[in-house]
Formats: sequence, structure tokens, C-alpha cells
Amino acid sequence: MFSPKMKLFVEGRKNVFRHLKEKIQPQDSTIWFHAASLGEFEQGLPVIEKMKAQFPSHKIVLTFFSPSGYEVRKNNTIADATVYLPLDTLSNASQFLNLVHPDYVFFIKYEYWPNYLLQLKKRNIKTYLISGIFRKNQSFFRWYGSFYRKALESFTFFFVQNETSKVLLQTLDFNNVLVSGDTRFDRVMSILERDNTLDFIEAFKNNTTTIVIGSSWPKDEEILVQYINQTSNNVKFIIAPHNIKQEQIADLKKKISKNSILFSEKENKELTNFQVFIIDTIGILTKIYSYADIAYVGGGFGSPGVHNILEPATFGVPIIIGPNYSHFAEATDLVHLSGCISIQNFEQLEENFDCLIKNTFLTQEKGKICRSYVAQNFGATERILKQIL
Repeated sequence: MFSPKMKLFVEGRKNVFRHLKEKIQPQDSTIWFHAASLGEFEQGLPVIEKMKAQFPSHKIVLTFFSPSGYEVRKNNTIADATVYLPLDTLSNASQFLNLVHPDYVFFIKYEYWPNYLLQLKKRNIKTYLISGIFRKNQSFFRWYGSFYRKALESFTFFFVQNETSKVLLQTLDFNNVLVSGDTRFDRVMSILERDNTLDFIEAFKNNTTTIVIGSSWPKDEEILVQYINQTSNNVKFIIAPHNIKQEQIADLKKKISKNSILFSEKENKELTNFQVFIIDTIGILTKIYSYADIAYVGGGFGSPGVHNILEPATFGVPIIIGPNYSHFAEATDLVHLSGCISIQNFEQLEENFDCLIKNTFLTQEKGKICRSYVAQNFGATERILKQIL
């Protein structure tokens, strides 16, 4: 009653089977991809694109568990049917697979639904985990995890991101494992091949040093707004908050003393006259990063931690994040390599922003580290397809 997200979660599942009956015919050949949410979809997209090219007559079925993935990508053009995954009951799993009857199934990163997996094994359907990550505190590796370990037997092959995951699986006697890497690197590298031009951002930037703040949360914005309001540097800011609810956007704008404008009110405005551009829409942050001289990626002051830093990294942009990043291998790596800087408080934010603004050589060097890191980790998709096909 009181959670809009939970309402979407429940309501969105009511017509899944009817929708599948409309989109998938008994004679169709299909490939099923399942993503928990938006991040996993982006992670799996390179493999979806390659499989679609390899099997052009197959229909692609895409499922999401979370509204934050489904609601954003429900109108994607790559899948023939995009639906919520019905809850993991034996009857749902059986009915779903009867309708979809896939030749190949891909679960992305760490989605394990025992009833679906056991049904897939029973039907002898090729099932893969891609960009998988395993940690020793997961149920599979605990004394009570036999039911979940049994479900893992359904996977034809595991494609994991790191050696630790491979070793953990081998402790359970799974040797059908390849350290293929993270397909997100392939995804962000492909971004460089498209047109990332945004005329209104170009007009706003107007050859001025620009800091892009992506996926910010209120805890990030507390110290960011303090910096924006007091800095004397000749610099512009673009803020793309994680949450774009109207009241929160209005509150953010009210706190900023510099001349600011919203994306929704940009028409017929001389954008070069503004110092702060607040993006109250979704879907364009990746392109905006291509205009950044410095990036701040939000989420690092909350749980589970920092958002996607690979998008600014692929454009060769130095990155600043909050303190909570240890669950994200790419953030840990780039902090270690000094392409990314983790800060704990306003004083550290101010010090590092000022340093990067004034020292363009340092900014460029850190940007090169980020770009090189992404390029060196490219190729997971090809390694996966080489094993499958």
C-alpha cells in the first residue's frame, strides 16, 4: 500500500504469462537472459548483442527481478519480449519454461533461483552464468547451503570475473569454470564507438573546466553543494542525481547559490550563462561523462556503495568517490592505481577538486590511468562466446 516500488513489483507480474503467450509462439526458437536489475542488464548487453547476431532467427526473452531494471528498460529494442521474472515457485518456473522453451539461458552476475535452475536441468537446457562473482559468505559455501549448491549443478558453465570466484567453485567440485572477466568493460568500450554529442551540454560547458557529478545521493550532495557554493575556481558543474523526484530536485536547486538551471527548463535559455546544470531526466548521463574534465560518482557514502565508475573511466576522466567502494573490484583497482580518489569528508573533497582543477597535467595522467584500465580489461564477451559456440 505504501511502497510504489513494491506496487510495481507486484502489479508488473500479473500479466507476465499472457504477455509471453502473445510474444512467443510454440514454434519459435528463443534465448532467455535474466538480469536482477538495470546494472546487470547493462552488464549482459554485450553478450545479448553477440548472441542475437549469431542467432538472428531466435527470439530474445529478457526478464528482470527488480522494478528499477524493468521500468527503465521495458521498452528496449534488443529483446522480443521483456517481462518481470515470475516469483520462484515450482509452478511458475514450469509454466514460464513451457512458454519460453529456450535453447540457451543466461543468468547475469549473481542471480540464482533454485526452482528455475532445477527445472532447466530437468529439461536439459544449456544454462550459463556470465560475469559471475562468488564470495565465501554466500549460502553455497555454508554448512546449511546444500539446497543452493544443488541448484548450481544446473549450470552448463560458469563464466566468472575473478580467480577467487573460480577457486570457490572448485571447492564445491565445479570445474566447468572460466575466468572470462567482466562484460561491463566490453559494454563501456562500445560507448566510444557511438555518437556521444549533446549540443546543450556543449553550449553549457563553453570550453570551461567542467565537473560532472553522476548518480549522487543526498549524502554526496551535502558536501558537493558546500563546495559548489564556496569555490572561487572558474569551473562549471553538471549534477545528475540518482533520484529525480520533483521535490528532491527542487530542494537540491534551492540549496545551490550559484546560477543553476534544470534540464527540464533549458529550452530557449542561454545555457552558457549558468554555472550549474541539474539533469532531472534519465538516460543521458553516459554521454554527459564525455564532456567531463573531472567526475564525481555518487553512492560511496551509503550502502552498498559507489555507483558505476566505468563510464567516466572509459572516457579517460579522473574520478572521485566516497569511502564505500570495497565491494566493487573496478573501484578498488582504480583507487589502487590512483586513477580514482576516495574521499571521507568535505575537506578531502575540497583538496582533491582544487588540486585537479589547477593541475591539468595531474588530471590528464589520472584520466589516462582510467582509460588504460578499461582497455586492458576488454574482451570478456569474446571469451564467453568462444566457449559456448
